[in-house]
Amino acid sequence: MNLIEELRWRGMLQDIMPGTEEQLLKEKTSGYIGFDPTADSLHIGSLVPILLLVHLQRAGHKPYALVGGATGMIGDPSGKSAERNLLNEEQLNINIAGIKKQLSRFLDFTSNNENAAVLVNNYDWFKNISFIEFLRDTGKHITVNYMMAKESVKKRIEGDAGISYTEFAYQLMQGYDFYWLYKNENCKLQMGGSDQWGNITTGTELIRRKASGDAFAFTCPLIKKADGTKFGKTESGNVWLDADKTSPYQFYQFWLNASDEDAENWIKIFTFLTKEEVDEIITVHKADASKRLLQKCLAQEITSFVHGQEEYHKAIETTEKLFSNQHAPAESLSEEDLQNMEGVQKISIPASLLNADVITFLADTKIFPSKGEARKMLQNGGISINRKKAEDIQLQITATMLLHKKYLLVQKGKKNYYLLEVN
Repeated sequence: MNLIEELRWRGMLQDIMPGTEEQLLKEKTSGYIGFDPTADSLHIGSLVPILLLVHLQRAGHKPYALVGGATGMIGDPSGKSAERNLLNEEQLNINIAGIKKQLSRFLDFTSNNENAAVLVNNYDWFKNISFIEFLRDTGKHITVNYMMAKESVKKRIEGDAGISYTEFAYQLMQGYDFYWLYKNENCKLQMGGSDQWGNITTGTELIRRKASGDAFAFTCPLIKKADGTKFGKTESGNVWLDADKTSPYQFYQFWLNASDEDAENWIKIFTFLTKEEVDEIITVHKADASKRLLQKCLAQEITSFVHGQEEYHKAIETTEKLFSNQHAPAESLSEEDLQNMEGVQKISIPASLLNADVITFLADTKIFPSKGEARKMLQNGGISINRKKAEDIQLQITATMLLHKKYLLVQKGKKNYYLLEVN
């Protein structure tokens, strides 16, 4: 199975430029993907482009990871309804350093192999180009009509917010990235999410017009959840690749809690299991879905890939401690047990919040955004205090309930745990 066939069965291929598959079969090809440095960590939405580069390298081709130090100062209008805040150079440098560190965990940058990965920053070439030079030598090759026909631009022009010239120029800058890599690194392929197709094809067009060259491209679909909610988001926000932002336990739980439909799609996209292995797992899972084999295999593979085997095993241990010891009374836990709990959100609260009814207490501690949501969850049996189900909305939270005179364990739903420490 060649690279394109591999990506196609995994559901990782959407648009592909004619001749791309033939180019990859003909010779070792350099290909790149750009990463936007909007934060100092990538999140799981970035895993698909990372995996595309890994697949490219595994197939013997040479991957380039481009960090947009220059384009990050501008902002990509693709998929955005309004212009975002521009980052200053200091914050961009912090973000770029964090992304470089993460990418080096997944791609081989250090070996002497001909297809060792290369990391580039487009600020390195844009910083020496003057505005007049860019307009004269690059802008003249792409018409405004061509740029305005792109879907990402059309949507913004037709919307209420409009589009600034700054963002309008983004696709020309990204196109120049491809041209620069083509000329200087013999990079003939660009990959990305399907929302980047317009920007990517601007690059191939610029290479054709400015260098009389042939360049290639393909995109992968944007990941969606079966229930329509946004992929990569949880109640507490983004699922990050940085263990300090999203713990390996929380990361593991995200995948473990996938629906059957999502897990069946995601195990093809986010793991390196073979088609035969995936088909076997799906068959066994469907025979007894209650065992959640599909979700467990998905969570194991992707947690090990991102955080390593040791952190995966720790996530398993934390899961077992939290879920298998549910019947052990909270009073049996030592203060050290409570303080060292993983997978539990720790909140410090003032003693003034005590002596309130449970609904008020849950809202005041921000465990719930409102009393209404707290009441609904409690009435549906979804609240436990110190491992005892709370059933009475008049229940008073008092100092006598505190473990070791300072702690309170709260469980919200099946997977959200809070350790409150009273000061």
